[in-house]
Amino acid sequence: MQPNSSQEGTHLRNGLSLTLQAELPSRTTPSGAAGTIHSDANERHPTSDADPTDSADLDSGEPTTSLSELRCLFRWFQKSLPFLIILSAKLVLQHALGLAVGVGLFTTFLDVNQSIQTQVFLQACHAKLHCVWLLLLLVSSTLLLSYTFLPQTLYNCLVFLSPTFEPLGFWEVLWAVGITNFIIKFLCMGIKCLLLLLPASLLNYRAQGRWLLLSEELAQVYQAAAPVPLWFRYLVTYQEADGNPALTVGVLLALLYLILKLLGLYGQCKSLLKTVRIVLKSEHTGTAATRSQCMEAGDVCPICQGEYREPQSLICQHIICDQCIALWFNREKSCPLCPTVITEKVYKWKDGATSAYLQIY
Repeated sequence: MQPNSSQEGTHLRNGLSLTLQAELPSRTTPSGAAGTIHSDANERHPTSDADPTDSADLDSGEPTTSLSELRCLFRWFQKSLPFLIILSAKLVLQHALGLAVGVGLFTTFLDVNQSIQTQVFLQACHAKLHCVWLLLLLVSSTLLLSYTFLPQTLYNCLVFLSPTFEPLGFWEVLWAVGITNFIIKFLCMGIKCLLLLLPASLLNYRAQGRWLLLSEELAQVYQAAAPVPLWFRYLVTYQEADGNPALTVGVLLALLYLILKLLGLYGQCKSLLKTVRIVLKSEHTGTAATRSQCMEAGDVCPICQGEYREPQSLICQHIICDQCIALWFNREKSCPLCPTVITEKVYKWKDGATSAYLQIY
């Protein structure tokens, strides 16, 4: 009996071990599958996380590219700076005379222009001797300039003729146009000095402002028209590679230039006609104030802080000297004491100023 029981125990143990061995792969397989799924999820997870990073790189790509281009440009400028300095020094030495003349003319223009505006502002108190000195300075500068460059006959440009330049290149045209522009400015300022020298009995301060405005408008039209023959001749003469002149391209360029110039001159001529109408008709900004009105206002002009001289009553009922209000409306539209608009337009050239704009085309 004992052997049989032992054999049965052995068979039971063998059966249990086989059962455990059979169940072990079945239990191991889900864990392996889970590991496989987990590894697949890990492989998919970085892919999903990489998308925002890539998009961020793409979004930040343009600024980075722009900064790199700016850095390259700055490095190129740093490396090229010594050569640019040498080239600039060469150009300055090559055109030293022209640059010196240009600086001298511009300095003279600024000084005389400011002096004329000061004398116009002083009205009846302006110094006539100072105006004579300014006139002599302008005349002597113009004559000296014309005599110094007499072989070039730059004075021909004043009558719409070409100077004696052969060949007529770009720099030669630019030189002639610039000198002509300054000469016209000097002539205009000389006329303004003559207007200041006229006695008040012939030209009062209101008429003086209108004539100063007209002289400036005429000078600007003259300055715009003077360069036309020079640039037309330069544009028409177009050289081909073999040295032969090609008139077809040159004529087209010159015609385009003329069209643009005529459009500009049309606008300036309209402004000139308006100025002529202003000169022909006297502009009134108010009526003569009575003695009682002056007494109510305090007998003191609010602008010059002195006694009233030819007081004017504006539409806002403020009392101001006629000279003071005339100077005020050269730059402003409204009353100096309130925001009431008195005039429709400000004519800035009535104060004797000359435009500093250099008309080079």
